[in-house]
Amino acid sequence: MINSELSHLRGSPFGELRNLLDPLAPPQGLDPVILTVGEPQHKPPQLMIDALRANEHLYGKYPPIDGTPELRTAITDWLGRRYKLPPGMIDGERNIAPVNGTKEALYMIASVITERAGHNQPKPVILLPTPYYHVYHAAAVMAGAEPVFLPAGRETNFFPDLEAIDVEMLERASAFYLCTPSNPQGTVASREYLKAALALARKHDFMLVVDECYSEIYDRVPPTGILEVCAEEGGDIDHILAFHSLSKRSSAAGLRSGFCVGEATTIKAFLNLRGFAGAASPLPVYAAATALWNDDDHVEENRNLYRQKFDMAADIFGSRFGFYRPEGGFFLWLDVGDGVEAAKRLWMNAAIRVLPGRYLSVAGPDGVNPGDPYIRVALVATPENSKEALSRLANSL
Repeated sequence: MINSELSHLRGSPFGELRNLLDPLAPPQGLDPVILTVGEPQHKPPQLMIDALRANEHLYGKYPPIDGTPELRTAITDWLGRRYKLPPGMIDGERNIAPVNGTKEALYMIASVITERAGHNQPKPVILLPTPYYHVYHAAAVMAGAEPVFLPAGRETNFFPDLEAIDVEMLERASAFYLCTPSNPQGTVASREYLKAALALARKHDFMLVVDECYSEIYDRVPPTGILEVCAEEGGDIDHILAFHSLSKRSSAAGLRSGFCVGEATTIKAFLNLRGFAGAASPLPVYAAATALWNDDDHVEENRNLYRQKFDMAADIFGSRFGFYRPEGGFFLWLDVGDGVEAAKRLWMNAAIRVLPGRYLSVAGPDGVNPGDPYIRVALVATPENSKEALSRLANSL
């Protein structure tokens, strides 16, 4: 009595990595260095801790699924500051859904915006980039859609080629998942690219689901957001949903707090479904999230730590292994020829764990997996620890 759709889920990339490396022994005398998981290791802001402690008496109360008025106001104000939105474009009561981390929200939203196929009808399509975040695929499968992977290689700045998408796929699409800054490649979708993606969504009547959880970890230029594009196009936010998280922005992965912003009808339906799922954050977490969205200073301090690590990586790698300085996010996407073999050598020779690009990608009809030559390196440790790890990695490669 198990849902047969579960058989179509792909294995976790971290499970595949354990299968690859656990049978192998790292060299003795070297402390293992884990550069696989995108879990920030910077110290969380004190204002978050203070807010949790000040509101700890509220752990005994059931929290509302739609957050608190204070949180929705803080999010709305931050969106206005960050993306220079006109007053009133985002209504915190109608356009914002606080979520218990964006992972579960990105998964659940597919069931809200996808109409299951009728008898003998083709399944709807959900378009996904490859390489990709594995939650997107699970969301499509369990919503009853056909996942269609779109290659995102270096020749297109690591985003899908919008002009190459088959018109039939666009007509069947219920959603297009897009991550900018991209994971794992660290590139940023241009304003023109986002405008073109939005135009396709409106022309073919699908939802553009934009995962912007890395938007506040950037090198020099703040990444353009989909809401900025909507503002330039007249201010309507139909056919878009954007997701933001405190995990990366505030080094608060364990807080499990983020939000979704989009058209009121979809947000209302999303909150209705979440009311049954019971995934509300505790009231002290809402209070901490409110404090974090209201403060931008700690975010700049956090960004500067990543910039230090980008500087280190540039000095250590130079132009070797296809290194380029990421525009956003905190991953290096290194071309090492064969990511799986490189991951094995790095573990056996240098006690370093990285993630092969193959585990984040799907082969196309031509049999080519765009992730095969790459490894993903997560620059999440402190700058001091990162320098030693990157030097050891480069020397081993």
